[in-house]
Amino acid sequence: MVKDLALIFLYSLAAALVIGAAGALLLRLLRGRSITAHVFTLVTVAVAAVVASVVMVARAMFISGHDLQVVLITVAAAAVVCLAVGWLFSRRLAAAAVWADKARERERQIERGRRDLVAWVSHDLRTPLAGLRAMAEALEDGVVHDAETVAVYHRRIRVETDRMARLVDDLFELSRINAGALRLSLSTVPLGEVVSDAVAVTAPIAHARGIRLFAAESGWPAVRASEPELARVVANLLLNAVRYTPDDGTVSVTGGRDPDGAWLAVADTCGGIPEADLPRVFDVAFRGERARTPRDGAGGGLGLAIVRGLVEAHGGRVAVHNIPQGCRFVVHLPGPG
Repeated sequence: MVKDLALIFLYSLAAALVIGAAGALLLRLLRGRSITAHVFTLVTVAVAAVVASVVMVARAMFISGHDLQVVLITVAAAAVVCLAVGWLFSRRLAAAAVWADKARERERQIERGRRDLVAWVSHDLRTPLAGLRAMAEALEDGVVHDAETVAVYHRRIRVETDRMARLVDDLFELSRINAGALRLSLSTVPLGEVVSDAVAVTAPIAHARGIRLFAAESGWPAVRASEPELARVVANLLLNAVRYTPDDGTVSVTGGRDPDGAWLAVADTCGGIPEADLPRVFDVAFRGERARTPRDGAGGGLGLAIVRGLVEAHGGRVAVHNIPQGCRFVVHLPGPG
């Protein structure tokens, strides 16, 4: 009895070793392939080893043909189920691995963005704070006496204070977006009215630099959006266009409807964006180089990042591409439904 059991073990071991060696060679050939292929191969090798061992032992025992068929059918049924489960498991494991890899990459991007943001904000706050301190000390120590110079100092203090307030406001908005704390109150919003209000606010800035600002008078659709956040999207795009457009340039705003919903486009004559910079335009703290440097030195590089965050929160998308003499930002938003 013990001898028979030992022989059964040896037959099973021999069959399993042959299959295992073949599986090891196959896995070596599959280096660089997907996780699904590797996991499914492992499951297949394990099932094949069991099947080979059972068949080897069954044939060595010289059982009847009918009994052998019963054994083979039973083993085949079990093998089919195991392979099916193995395939599903390998797909789920591969999907989980891909998701985990994307999550790690996303975390690395967020961390890089956070470091860049801290560096940019520190730089943007240090300069106006130093100026405010110097002007405040000059006023306090009586270094300046004439009313005209004092008025200039007061005006500069107000301008720099407003600039820092806008930067802090942008930081707060961006933090809400990144933290998932943004709560939208959706309603049907006439896009034309939002654009009209944004143009009215931006027009004095554009006029002061001789920039022509145009907006279509009709054809504006309604969109499903939160009006305050949509107004900020349009305002940021217009301010961004005016800021980067040279004096005597042109900024135009158009909109309409397409099969996906509604669209809004802001075009300028900034001279275009370098092709290498186009994918980075909506990154936090990115303000461009050379051909797209702000004329007024303002901005913390957060406006377009906020635009992307708010548009995506609405289920829309935003893109930018170069056009003759400038660039064009296009926002797609869902229709009123």
